[in-house]
Amino acid sequence: MHVFKFGGASVRDAVGVKNLEAVLNKVGYDNTLIVISAMGKTTNALETVVGNYFNTKSELQSSIQDVKKFHNAILLDLFDTGPEESHPVFKKVSLLFDELRSFFDRNKSPDYNFVYDQVIGYGELVSTLIVSEYLNMVGIRNRWLDVREYIKTDNYYRRANVNWEATQAAISSKLNTSVLNITQGFLGSDANNFTTTLGREGSDYTAAILAYCLNAEQVTIWKDVPGVLNADPRYFENAQLLNRISYREAIELAFYGASVIHPKTLQPLQQKEIPLFVKSFQHPEKAGTMVGKGSGIEPLVPCFIVKKNQVLISLSSLDFSYIVEENISEIFKLLHLYKMKVDVIQNSAISFSVCVDNVYNNLPNLLQHLKAKFKVTCHEDVSLYTIRHYNLEAIAQLEVDKTILLKQLTQETVQMVTQ
Repeated sequence: MHVFKFGGASVRDAVGVKNLEAVLNKVGYDNTLIVISAMGKTTNALETVVGNYFNTKSELQSSIQDVKKFHNAILLDLFDTGPEESHPVFKKVSLLFDELRSFFDRNKSPDYNFVYDQVIGYGELVSTLIVSEYLNMVGIRNRWLDVREYIKTDNYYRRANVNWEATQAAISSKLNTSVLNITQGFLGSDANNFTTTLGREGSDYTAAILAYCLNAEQVTIWKDVPGVLNADPRYFENAQLLNRISYREAIELAFYGASVIHPKTLQPLQQKEIPLFVKSFQHPEKAGTMVGKGSGIEPLVPCFIVKKNQVLISLSSLDFSYIVEENISEIFKLLHLYKMKVDVIQNSAISFSVCVDNVYNNLPNLLQHLKAKFKVTCHEDVSLYTIRHYNLEAIAQLEVDKTILLKQLTQETVQMVTQ
């Protein structure tokens, strides 16, 4: 069994869908399960829909219609067989958008995170339906699966945790591996069958979950880059391809924010020693990057990672007393309470600094809570830079024209928070 994952960039338009077909014909698809993300920037467009539902109801229907029009244009390019009703895919896609509108009519929950998860997954549902129907039309026979029937989670909406026992049971009892299956990334469902999501970019994780439960031979993530690079070419010049990375090194890179591999993706693969390949859907014949057993990276070069839109919070005691275990414990309880993802911590005798990702927009409440006991300084919209396997030249290169707010070095890693 092979698991393929195609991201949103690979199916952003009709040309992308046709290229996916070409990739399958070139590399083969026997004993394969395909995981597909939402098309192009659909997730962002659906986030706008959710925002309109809560804040600008007058624009809700038009924003839904914008998403539908985007997909209809792709449908017309792929299924150019005459009138729209000539292929059943048009009706199937339309029914999904009717279902989305119906959710807004029925919903009584004021919980943004719950609503977000019920809405955002329609991007994946529509994209996989379109790709499945297209491949069936051109002779690549396949079965469309609703991944929510297989991946079971808790109800931590927008960052759900997998119920591995229930997921394994569902996959073992219901998934027919004798056919080519196409399903959604990013999604699961809770005990009440409400949709949950695994976190942004969670489609990679979906592929890993399915591979683990199916004892797959390998996972391939198809992207618009040649493999795992030592830096994101959007932010750094002269990025180099990494030919091979160990699980441990890849987990380190993912933890620090490397965007090619989702942080949770690697743990289940490592447990069963399932190799992960990151390859280009534009050049499927090229080797790309292999993540697997072994040590380090090849070639051994500095790896640069940046996380934008972070928040640096610096605390000191009001009476100049030490910041000790009791204070730190209380600080972390508050960070957990307000769902802050901690990226860097640094402390001294009377101060404590933490760089966090304010995913859930709880920063004002957190700061108010902290100010009751600490002197608080907060820098918003900062950038966190990480260099793995750094050298002095790499550090100097990164520091040019930046204000360094925090800097921390360990044996293999340097991190800097800059403004």
